[in-house]
Amino acid sequence: MAENDTVVTEFILMAFQLSAGLQMSLFFVFLVLYFVTVGGNLGMIVLIQRDLRLQTPMYFFLRHLSFLDICYSSVIVPQLLETLGTRKMAITYERCATQFFFFTLCASTECFLLAVMAYDRYMAVCNPLFYATAMTPQTCLGLVAGAYACAMVIAVIRTGCTFSISFCKSNHVDFFFCDLPPLLKLACSETKPRERVIYLLAFLVITTSISVILISYFFIIHAILKIRTAGGKVKTFSTCVSHMTAVALFFGTLIFIYLKGNMGASLGEDKIVSVFYTVVIPMLNPMIYSLRNKEVKEALKKTLNRIKVSQTY
Repeated sequence: MAENDTVVTEFILMAFQLSAGLQMSLFFVFLVLYFVTVGGNLGMIVLIQRDLRLQTPMYFFLRHLSFLDICYSSVIVPQLLETLGTRKMAITYERCATQFFFFTLCASTECFLLAVMAYDRYMAVCNPLFYATAMTPQTCLGLVAGAYACAMVIAVIRTGCTFSISFCKSNHVDFFFCDLPPLLKLACSETKPRERVIYLLAFLVITTSISVILISYFFIIHAILKIRTAGGKVKTFSTCVSHMTAVALFFGTLIFIYLKGNMGASLGEDKIVSVFYTVVIPMLNPMIYSLRNKEVKEALKKTLNRIKVSQTY
């Protein structure tokens, strides 16, 4: 416990307060999940890079989503594994701030990228004749660069606001990584002005991204309803199902954590939800896009067959 006149130089991540046996069980569970996440997303990146049929704007964005999921998970899980495996719960002030920055950067970029992917689906479904000329490689690169740049600005401001607060009530963070709500509980200085800026930025990122997604899908659904044949409607809608699933999972958990406004009343519940969107969702995204996507399944099948043939020689 830090005293009121003591400057906090490190934090203690309390993570999951369980018995040693359960801690080790969780360690192996998260280790497997992390390997599956990195392997699945890396496999998706390689598959998209090597297959000529996947050289389209949609898969260009999906490749960046897979890269983000690897980074997103890597910001959180290694620290969690260290805490569970070695019982070393201390994290330096600088390392905590760095983790917070990259977590915010990855989360914000993913929000914007999912919005960009919705716009891509809108262009493909509603303006198919202009799709190739509108979504050029330069345009796609510009959209992705814009997503990273906006997220970078937000991450710098949110990190600066959060770590300019004086922490002196305690240095025990009742969470498994350096997230905003548990850090604010340790503040001994006035936090309301900074909190307003921090939560306003989170609100703007989420609402702006969701607005773009909802508007895009409003026009997509309107276009699909105009298709005369049932088969045509199903085929067109199927190109959006994977993205819609990823959006529902990611934004659903983000909204629960940041906009419910009642974190302290159910901290255990918040930890479970946070595990879901920092560990489980990055693992699920490659499965969502491969299981629901005919082109990805065919490319994967082709790659596996090529590997089998090469092994016979």
